[in-house]
Amino acid sequence: MLSLFLVALASATLLPGGSELWLARLWCQGEPALALWSVATAGNTLGSLINVALGRHARHYQHRRWFPVSPRALARAERGYRRFGETSLLLAWAPVIGDPLTVLAGLFRLPWWRATLWILVAKGGRYALVLWLAERFLAPLCAG
Repeated sequence: MLSLFLVALASATLLPGGSELWLARLWCQGEPALALWSVATAGNTLGSLINVALGRHARHYQHRRWFPVSPRALARAERGYRRFGETSLLLAWAPVIGDPLTVLAGLFRLPWWRATLWILVAKGGRYALVLWLAERFLAPLCAG
């Protein structure tokens, strides 16, 4: 279970990862679904909160020449974030856009408790879906 937590945490940061396959593998090995869901959701949520923290800290450096995002791109991101608001974190689970959304939440100072709530719902929902799909489609393969 510790391995699942670490894989889920790493895959929620800007590092690449594949926690869904790890979760399905452990489920196939007979680990309890509720425990797997809890561990994966906790690890992945914590990883996203690391991104939020990085975003909060990065704001201090936005005027430096080496800052990786131009002022124009940052303004465009802020307009988009303000338009869709914190509910955009429901897409925190999504590949490609999920990690940047969590960084933006930090950059634009979304309160910690609200960021945690939205991210927890998104990540928990994704892992619930993965476990449902595993039960629905992998069960015959796991038995044999």
